[in-house]
Amino acid sequence: MMDKPIKFFAGSNTKYLASQIAKSYGSEISSSSIVEFSDGEFEPSFDETVRGSHVFLIQSTTPPSDNLMELLLMVDAAKRASAHNIIAVIPYFGYARQDKKGKPRVAIGAKLIANLLSAAGVSRVMTMDLHADQIQGFFEVPVDHLYASELFIEDINNLNLENLVIASPDMGGTKRANAYSKLLNSGVIVCYKERKKANVIDEMKVLGDVEGKDVVIIDDMVDTAGTLTKSADLMLQQGATSVRAYCTHGVLSKDAYQKIDNSNIAELVITNTIPKEHKSKKVREISVADFFAKTIKSVVKNESISATWKSNQ
Repeated sequence: MMDKPIKFFAGSNTKYLASQIAKSYGSEISSSSIVEFSDGEFEPSFDETVRGSHVFLIQSTTPPSDNLMELLLMVDAAKRASAHNIIAVIPYFGYARQDKKGKPRVAIGAKLIANLLSAAGVSRVMTMDLHADQIQGFFEVPVDHLYASELFIEDINNLNLENLVIASPDMGGTKRANAYSKLLNSGVIVCYKERKKANVIDEMKVLGDVEGKDVVIIDDMVDTAGTLTKSADLMLQQGATSVRAYCTHGVLSKDAYQKIDNSNIAELVITNTIPKEHKSKKVREISVADFFAKTIKSVVKNESISATWKSNQ
């Protein structure tokens, strides 16, 4: 790739993170524009040539509808302007929770998004902590799947917790929790929950002993924070010394901040894959900019990506 110009462009939703990624890479964001029409349509364009270039388009797709459409239009514009390669850098991949048919007559949204990106003309996709690993297989192009464990493991180690145990907030996250527990040489526990509808928990149980433990909950995202705060309070009721959480994507919708403040959770650590102005002192953010820039350098140099990871989950 090094024989072609490298250009970075930012979607309107991810400008700050995109600028930090470009800066860490040793470059800067190239100029682009978006024209918004009165009916809600928008038309992105590049203010400089991309012909023959490796174009990195950086955009998290949340809220999903407008930001996804903007990214698709940017991909199409780059293709029609004769870009050599088009790499969609999607720190947070919207619709990732729709990775399978959980009930009859529903869409598999993640597969549809993969199809749309491929049809638009992406050459490669780079993202972080997909809700389900199998989403990588939905694409017909290479997918570089980054893990926040590369950042979180070091941060957890720096806490020097005496009786650390890793927790998964649900059965689906057990694989992720086990990976962290091996890297941190700790035990692992799991929360079992039953839901009759999305974002509403009917019953929750802790599978494992938390008494006297410093619990760290690991998850790919925190949305309404209902599962997170309920599991934290339940663990503390069962004798845990402390409970904190590390969640890659801070969706933090509805009254999530209020739930976090009203809970007994010590701290919520997230990344900046989703641009937010945080409304709680309990929320701490870790930047993914250097990690993405490092990975992009490996892609540009045609080097192994996983070989450079410390955790290599």
